[in-house]
Amino acid sequence: MTGRVVAVTGASGGIGRAVVREFAQRGDHVALLARGEKGLEAAAEEVRALGVRALVLPVDVAEVDQVEKAVERIEAELGPIDVWVNVAFTSVFARFAEIEPAEYRRVTEVSYLGYVYTTMAVLKRMRERDQGTIVQVGSALAYRGIPLQTAYCGAKHAIQGFHESLRCELMHENSNVRVTMVQMPAVNTPQFSWVLSKLPRHAQPVPPIYQPGVAARAVAFAADHPQRREYWVGASTVATLAANAVVPGLLDRYLAKTGFNAQQTSEPKDPDQPANLWEPADGPDGRDFGAHGAFDAVAKARSPQLWVAHHYKPLAKAGVVAAAAGLMLARLVRR
Repeated sequence: MTGRVVAVTGASGGIGRAVVREFAQRGDHVALLARGEKGLEAAAEEVRALGVRALVLPVDVAEVDQVEKAVERIEAELGPIDVWVNVAFTSVFARFAEIEPAEYRRVTEVSYLGYVYTTMAVLKRMRERDQGTIVQVGSALAYRGIPLQTAYCGAKHAIQGFHESLRCELMHENSNVRVTMVQMPAVNTPQFSWVLSKLPRHAQPVPPIYQPGVAARAVAFAADHPQRREYWVGASTVATLAANAVVPGLLDRYLAKTGFNAQQTSEPKDPDQPANLWEPADGPDGRDFGAHGAFDAVAKARSPQLWVAHHYKPLAKAGVVAAAAGLMLARLVRR
């Protein structure tokens, strides 16, 4: 399943950047969408070095006209889009009372409506062909809200509901277009150095932290196996969602007590830290942030849970065979 046309939003850094590299390594041609041109060009160079085509598209996914023109250009220059991956987002790290209405609206327009607008634009083309896959990159926070991230959690919850509704509609139509969602754990991305933060100390993901490559492999697998409605990445995601389903009130109290410190390092926030809410962090005076953030020393490069999730069918069959063999052996022993 190589040589496909894959489009990735948020491609200039973080998970999106890692996803671009993952598909390019598989031999897919990649369209890269984001606002930050330095990150986009650097990512495109990595793609071309792997011998596949890259199309750079500076786009604000909150702008419908820009999205529509980008999709038109991808199909004109690379060909029909086989896989679309939504990653682009922005956020504000702050208590709810400290977030301005305009800031909240901007987060919602990018992190939620950006998914809606891009899905609208590509889906109408995929439906005409009756083929294609859309992968929505979500988070454990699509199910479980945490303090200091009301805008981000609200957007991810909205994406979850949007995804489920759309999936049901496509199933009703017997469509061969697939939509799936990948719920991510804490990932070591540059967002914690560029998201607008009103916290006193440097923001960090809630441990355990995984490397962007773990997330990228999960997205590529989901694109290859989109029949499943969603994928959970990392043992921490599984544990969080299970606890939220069973004892959500207890989790409320736990996060109220630990959530503030868990999302900040011991270092003070850099007063000159860029903020990508209104403008890309890698603007004229910025830099290419790449895929990795500042937490390489503690981030996990592997996820045993992810391996199990990707091999659950053969493992389940092996379990049935082992159980049957054990039962036969027990009967023989009794005889």
